[in-house]
Amino acid sequence: MASFRKVGHFWQYRVRFKTDVGEWKEISKCGFRTKKAAQEHARQREMLDFTEIDGSRMNLGTYLIEWLEMYIVDKKKLNTVKTYRHALEKHIIPELGMMQLGEIKPMRYQKFLDSILEKGFSPETARRVHTPFRMAMEQAVINGYLSKNPAAHAKITQKTVKRLKFLQPELIPEVLEFLYARSFGLGIYFEGLFESGMRKGECSGLEFDDINWAENSIRIDDSYNYNATNAEKKMDGVKTSASVRTIVMREEYMKKLKTYVKYRMEKRTLIGTLYNTDNNFVFGRDDGTPFPKSTLYNAYKSAMEHIDHELLPIHSTRHTHAVMLLEAEVPMKEVQERLGHGSIQITSDIYSHVTRKMENKSIQKFDEYMQRKSAK
Repeated sequence: MASFRKVGHFWQYRVRFKTDVGEWKEISKCGFRTKKAAQEHARQREMLDFTEIDGSRMNLGTYLIEWLEMYIVDKKKLNTVKTYRHALEKHIIPELGMMQLGEIKPMRYQKFLDSILEKGFSPETARRVHTPFRMAMEQAVINGYLSKNPAAHAKITQKTVKRLKFLQPELIPEVLEFLYARSFGLGIYFEGLFESGMRKGECSGLEFDDINWAENSIRIDDSYNYNATNAEKKMDGVKTSASVRTIVMREEYMKKLKTYVKYRMEKRTLIGTLYNTDNNFVFGRDDGTPFPKSTLYNAYKSAMEHIDHELLPIHSTRHTHAVMLLEAEVPMKEVQERLGHGSIQITSDIYSHVTRKMENKSIQKFDEYMQRKSAK
């Protein structure tokens, strides 16, 4: 007969059974989001012929909850118990809880630990998650469930942020003048990158339906994959779910874009059946296909040489846009949403040097204010 109880935010079941030698044993499993899911799994287990179960086959979620209750609750400070419980219920069990204890290998656990940082959490959060899991696995070794602790040698290493490459905003007009002289299409394309912070693939993948002329906005929900082979899809979606976004553009730019779109539609009529109709790309060659990767690279490279600047990647236009937003004192949260970053931590880490500059500017303003007050 199975019994059920709620442990934190998850449901757990217990099933009693007899072994081949007539001894009563009990097996439990935790980590179910609903009671119904726990009941269904329990019914399946009750239909099996139970035998002695190896400790390494124990459900990890169940083991972690029981470890917490047996070895931590009433033995550690209340704040420690809360911290450990939060780490188990919010991070570990949702990701690993349905696995068996013996399935957790060092490489699998290291990937899980790395994913915490990749989601934008701080190294300190990763350490708070790692500490109770390492302790629980050590206890599993002591109890004979595991031969080695899979978390014993895990590393928490925050990825270093490379030196940010961006163009000084005052150089943008000269760069755009050069690109517009090369072709109106290239000029409006790169100006769009500087004005929006879009990734290259996002800009190349824009279609006419993505433009809202009434609101001067652009919808980003797809991306052109320049690295795809002929057998692979060229339009393969945006980088992350956070990358799906709507960007409001300056009216001055949208007027130029409207002129360019009108030109594109006229070319489509003139070229007729030779025009590429697979997609309705906003930017690209006169036959309706996107600008080749080499065309964009060579144009931007030539622009850098024209202003006697070190060669920058096209992605630097995105960083340049972010720097301009921050120097215009746009809140970090709005910058994050405009760029399509998964978390504000990612944006903060990438542009930390800019925020430090703004902090210095703010404290300078405060100092000037205090000096004026003192002079009165």
